Amino acid sequence: MLKKWEELPEFMRCAEVRPYWEALRKKRGQLRMKRAGDICLALLLLAVLLPVGAVIALLIRMDSPGPVFFRQERVTAFGRRFRIHKFRTMTPGAAKEGTAVTAGEDPRITRIGRKLRNTRLDEIPQVLDVLAGSMSFVGTRPEAVKYTEAYRPEWNATLLLPAGITSECSLRYRDEARLLETAARSGPGEIDRVYTEEILPEKMKLNLESLRTFSVGKELRTLLRTAGSVFGKETE
Repeated sequence: MLKKWEELPEFMRCAEVRPYWEALRKKRGQLRMKRAGDICLALLLLAVLLPVGAVIALLIRMDSPGPVFFRQERVTAFGRRFRIHKFRTMTPGAAKEGTAVTAGEDPRITRIGRKLRNTRLDEIPQVLDVLAGSMSFVGTRPEAVKYTEAYRPEWNATLLLPAGITSECSLRYRDEARLLETAARSGPGEIDRVYTEEILPEKMKLNLESLRTFSVGKELRTLLRTAGSVFGKETE
């Protein structure tokens, strides 16, 4: 999962990224355990959640016209681009009508889409991305390309590992849309400004700290906290 230093993309081979790479290099055994755990859990969830996914797909088709899945280009390990799988929660063509992040009562979100977002059920299809190796269950959330292109050098350290479905940062910022609600009143440009200049830097502090202190045990606790937040019983 972790490339040799000389095999990293040139933009990642910098002094700011090196300490994070060195820390992860000492934990290659745990990184192998992480990948094995991802595969086993993904296969289990696919078997368990297939009926749930079928019901959700039907509800999406009944709620609004358009495809069941939302596919958007995101960035994962080593700057590789991939098309993420999510259940569609917005009106068709919504990605072309506004920002890549949503704020408050975004009118592009469908009725069933809002329920899926609140329970994080829209992310079930990302299990396919985990199996493919484009994502992991725990890791920095995959950003849209336009945001990663503006990364500061140190932030590129988050690209040493695959993007994640959940993380400590995701739990802390699960109400991100509400934080952007005020900016939404000033238009899409203000949403992007607030996200890139105010929210993203704070998120990256948490993501980098999680990378610096990575362990399989910590990631298991993050998974348990995520499950708790979905069912309204978040644990410490």
